[in-house]
Amino acid sequence: MNTVYRARWVLPIARPPIQDGWVAVEHGRILRVGDAGERPPAAVHEVDGAILPGLVNAHTHLELSYLHERVPPSPSFGDWVRIVMEMRRRYPDPADPAIIAPAREAIALAVAAGTALFGEVSNTLVTVPLLRERAMPAHVFHELTGFTEQEPEARVREARARADAAASEVIRVSVAPHAPYSVSSRLFEAIVADLEAHPTARSSVHLGETPEEVELLRHGTGAIRNVLEALGRWPAEWRPPGVGPVEYLDSLGVLHRRMLAVHGVQFDRADLMRLRARGGALVSCPRSNVHVGVGSPPLALFYETGVDVAFGTDSLASVADLNLFAELHAARRLAPGVAGRRLLESATRIGAKALGFDDLFGTIEPGRRADLLVAATPPDVDDVEEYLVSGITPAQITWLTRTGM
Repeated sequence: MNTVYRARWVLPIARPPIQDGWVAVEHGRILRVGDAGERPPAAVHEVDGAILPGLVNAHTHLELSYLHERVPPSPSFGDWVRIVMEMRRRYPDPADPAIIAPAREAIALAVAAGTALFGEVSNTLVTVPLLRERAMPAHVFHELTGFTEQEPEARVREARARADAAASEVIRVSVAPHAPYSVSSRLFEAIVADLEAHPTARSSVHLGETPEEVELLRHGTGAIRNVLEALGRWPAEWRPPGVGPVEYLDSLGVLHRRMLAVHGVQFDRADLMRLRARGGALVSCPRSNVHVGVGSPPLALFYETGVDVAFGTDSLASVADLNLFAELHAARRLAPGVAGRRLLESATRIGAKALGFDDLFGTIEPGRRADLLVAATPPDVDDVEEYLVSGITPAQITWLTRTGM
C-alpha cells in the first residue's frame, strides 16, 4: 500500500520546484513524484507547506556539544583553540555523562530542525552509539591528530579496526586527518593509503580555515606554532613546505575525490580550481568561521569556480544551534547572487553525494529514502527556494515521513 502526499510545493531538488505537487511513498521509499496534471496512484493526504528532502549536515562535532555557550566568540583562532583545549582537558573521559547527555540532546535538536544525515567528526567514536539509538544515518570520520607521530601506519591500522568495529549499515565509519597543522606528512600519507584501500570510504580534513594555518605552512611561524610548542607537540626537525594548505596537501596526494575539504575560508581561485580538478567537495560552515575569528568564507567564489559545495554547522562550541536552515540563511547573506536553488542543493544533494549517501538521500526521486520534511510557508510565496534560505526556524519544520523511526 502506498501513500500520497500533496502540498503547495514539492522540491525534488533534482528538478525545479513543483507547484501543487505530490509524492507517493511506499515501504519507506519514494515511489513517484508528480504534479497537478498527473493522477496520483492512491488517495491523497493534503499537506500545508513545502515538501523537501531531509537536510544533510556534512560537518559537525557532536561530541563537543557539552561546550555549548562555554566558548565565547574569539577575535583569533588561536585564542579560541586554547579555550577549547582547556575545556576538553577538564573532561578526559569521553563516556562522561557530562559529554554524552549534551551530544544526545544535540542530535535530537538537529533532527527536529530537519537534519536527515550527518557527517560527524569524532576523535573518540563516542557519538556512534548515540546516532545508532536514534536510527540516525551518518558518515562518521574517526579523526586522528599527530604532528610528531612516529608509527603512522600502525596508528592508522588501529584506527581502522576501531572504525570497522563501530560501523553499521547506515552508520559508516572511516579514518580522517584533522588538519595540516596537527597531522604529519607521514600520517597524512598513511590515512590516504587507508582511503585508497577502502573504495567506498570517505575522509575529511579541516583545510584553509585560518590565516595562522597559512602562516605556519608558508613560514613556520605564528600562533599555531606557539600553541604546539606550549603543548610540547612541536617537532624540532619540522620545516615548513613553503606553500599554502591546498598545494601542500595536493603534494601529499590528500586532495582525493573522496576527501572532503572543510572550511576553505583562506582559499583563493587557484586553490578552488585545484580542488575542483581533484574532484573533492568543499564543506562550508560560515557561522562557525565568524565565531572562531577566521572571517567569512568567499562563498560566491566557491560557487563561481564550480567546486561541489556542501554545508555543515560545525560544533556547538562555535555555533548557537545545529539548525542547517540557519546556516543557509548565513550563506544567503554572504552570497546574495547565488540562487536559492543552488544553496538548497548544497544542503541536500551535494551533501549526500559528498558523504557517499546520494543513492539514498538528498533528492525526492524514485528509490530514495522517504525522509521528507514539511516547511510551513505562507500561501502567497512565489519563490519557495528563496523563502527556504531566508531563515527557517525549527518551529516551521515537521517530519512528514522518516525511515527507521
